[in-house]
Amino acid sequence: MSSVHVELGERSYDVLVAANLIPNLGRHMAARMDARRAAIVTDENVGRLYLEPVRQALSDAEIDSVEIVVAPGEASKSFSTLERVVRELLAARLERSDIVIALGGGVVGDLAGFAAAITRRGMSLVQVATSLLAQVDSSVGGKTGINTPEGKNLVGAFFQPRLVLADTSTLDTLPPREFRAGYAEVAKYGLIDDADFFSWLEENRAAVFSGEDARGEAIRRSVAAKARVVATDEREAGTRALLNLGHTFGHALEAACNYDASRIIHGEGVAIGMAMAHRFSVHQGLCAPETAERVERHLAAAGLPTHMNSIPGRGFSTSELMDHIAQDKKVKAGRLTFILSRGIGEAFIAEDVAPHSVETFIAGELAAEPAPALQTGE
Repeated sequence: MSSVHVELGERSYDVLVAANLIPNLGRHMAARMDARRAAIVTDENVGRLYLEPVRQALSDAEIDSVEIVVAPGEASKSFSTLERVVRELLAARLERSDIVIALGGGVVGDLAGFAAAITRRGMSLVQVATSLLAQVDSSVGGKTGINTPEGKNLVGAFFQPRLVLADTSTLDTLPPREFRAGYAEVAKYGLIDDADFFSWLEENRAAVFSGEDARGEAIRRSVAAKARVVATDEREAGTRALLNLGHTFGHALEAACNYDASRIIHGEGVAIGMAMAHRFSVHQGLCAPETAERVERHLAAAGLPTHMNSIPGRGFSTSELMDHIAQDKKVKAGRLTFILSRGIGEAFIAEDVAPHSVETFIAGELAAEPAPALQTGE
């Protein structure tokens, strides 16, 4: 078992990475916190697979539990579902010292984490991440929240978990589309500041996908990269914004699609967004065209989309996407901020980006030749 420590003083915690961690969840919790009662928040899909093993693991450690099951998908990151989760926590008479367990992918982690942050002004949170995206990104770092029609993750809180379990066995049951989407976040860590890791992924991508030892190594290195950034900038006052590479464009696309999974899911938006960020960097004269081509080539080889005109359904307008970009959380005093790149592993924060430059770039992207259609049926 690998353990990555997230150093945040008295709020520090461990991220455990290994196969078959869920059967020992209760033991890992008991070793780190006074756990007597817990609420397991999960979605219908994950619950069918892992709710009973989690319940049994808690019982083995003499931890009583209740379950709160929500619908799968981004639609559950809403005010209405948040209210339901909070009220069920209160109806179960869970106390501030009790535990909220987020069992699932990024949606459940964000939703349950936000509920834990605001119920009784803060309950303890344990993340049991069952998707690749959650294991390498969303379960670590304390970002929690819900979506609104105005944009993604615009309502939320920084709230750190007490423990994170990345049980790599759960990835064997993950739909191929979800695994590919999570891989976008893995590639992101190489593109931000670790060119050697990106080169390693280029050589080992097939092994990561097939479940060989490279998969665990990719997850561990991704978690360690995020832990380092979070430890230095917990609340995204500076360098943590680099973790949003690809997310400004990606979040705009998700919002424009009304978070419809039949059109796009988060990791696919990130993949398109990272490819766009590198092409925009070329457009701005910041990096070589060969860099953007290399990024596109790797993402496409992983089965990920790299152009927004590959998204099924109605097209987008420049003004529509610009409206969503203007709601991005990195906007300061109305000025646009993007994560751009000078090369592989050379991402940087670009502040006060001219809106006209973005509009011109997006218009050109929309006018480009149609890309192969995104495969959403797996």
